[in-house]
Amino acid sequence: MFSEESLHLRINDILDSSYDGIYITDGKANTIMVNKAYERIAGIKVEELIGRNMNDLVKEGYISQSATLLVLKDKKINTIEQNFKTGKKALVTSTPVFNSAGDITMVVTNVRDITELYELKEKLDEKESLTKRYSVELEALKIELLKNNDLIAMDKKMLDIIQMSIRVAPIDTTVLITGETGVGKEEISKLIYKNSNRANKPFIKINCGSIPKTLIEAELFGYEKGSFTGANREGKIGLFEVADGGTIFLDEIGELPPDMQVKFLRVLQDGQFTRVGGIEEIKVDVRILAATNRNLEEMVREKVFREDLYYRLNIVPIIIPPLRDRRDDIIPLIHYFLDKLNKKYKLKKTISSEVMKTLYAYEWKGNVRELRNIIERMVVMSEKDMISKSDLPKSVLAWNESQNIINENEIVPLKQALNKIEKHLLEISFDKYGNVRDAAKALEIDPSTFVRKRQKYK
Repeated sequence: MFSEESLHLRINDILDSSYDGIYITDGKANTIMVNKAYERIAGIKVEELIGRNMNDLVKEGYISQSATLLVLKDKKINTIEQNFKTGKKALVTSTPVFNSAGDITMVVTNVRDITELYELKEKLDEKESLTKRYSVELEALKIELLKNNDLIAMDKKMLDIIQMSIRVAPIDTTVLITGETGVGKEEISKLIYKNSNRANKPFIKINCGSIPKTLIEAELFGYEKGSFTGANREGKIGLFEVADGGTIFLDEIGELPPDMQVKFLRVLQDGQFTRVGGIEEIKVDVRILAATNRNLEEMVREKVFREDLYYRLNIVPIIIPPLRDRRDDIIPLIHYFLDKLNKKYKLKKTISSEVMKTLYAYEWKGNVRELRNIIERMVVMSEKDMISKSDLPKSVLAWNESQNIINENEIVPLKQALNKIEKHLLEISFDKYGNVRDAAKALEIDPSTFVRKRQKYK
């Protein structure tokens, strides 16, 4: 058996061996025991604390606040953060000790040094901030590089699309790119591919609207030998197998036939399919990028596009605005196409400011593709090096004329205004569709009426 004095010394030795600080007071907040770890953390000598009351120590600034005093007030365990003059921070937990009468006889406080944790957190925050800054700078640099490539963007809306595409590129997820015809959906898909982890693997573009419905399954998934009349005798692997490990860009995904939607959904979910006429399960690892100019949500409501496939495709949606809604891109695109065509045809064509103004104001229903085609047409067809307003296509001139009529404050005869607008609509519809039947259908008139009216204005 140990004597009382010997037991007291052994308890002190045990407490001093603790890495955490230990501070014990009686039921009136008088200090009765402090270990060496507390002395190290707080920077206060034990001799200065023994016998002192916690209220006085707080008033004299030895400690910022006292968990012991909170325990004596609330009669329950309290945990606080405490700052010491050594510059250290600590997590302090004080626990009451009760006698049989329910009175607090002692308060035992554990003091854990968390200074290193705070310093580590600050370093992590600093590194995170630095990483974010580098990420922004890298994206800005890539945008600058893109200006010298096939993707031209100066408008904030398009720059945001590019930044979003670069962010999602390394994440191996499905992306659905939507927007009107000619806005640049394929260019965005290539941007994602070039910045992805699959950039050195195949990039296969499939236009779902250009493959006959009877052949689309065989083209996508291949077929076994002897599967159908006219098939290759040895069979054929599909485009999904060709793209294994790489990326497939499914353009015009809204044109995918209903029976193919089921099979395609399985590839998205499980990465598996069977060839036409086959029974063996083929597993592939491909990333899917899909694009459409159609409203898939509306197609889902009309039950011509599977809802489960739509939600599986629409994990990361990228909506590209039309060119008329990002007008800051129009002039840079004109300069880009003009420069490219001059080099291609070994010419020195320039565009007058009047033409620039007209092109900037134009509605661009065909978006970037229409802009490129019009610039090429003017470069090729203009007789002089300076492209003037007379070199503009009739559709653009007619639209510009109709805008002038609508915008003028001057009152003109109603019949004259209606005739000019009618002439404008006839010109742009024929220019867009290239034939009387489709142009008349767009204007909701008979083809014979279209021909008669058009002949009148000629």
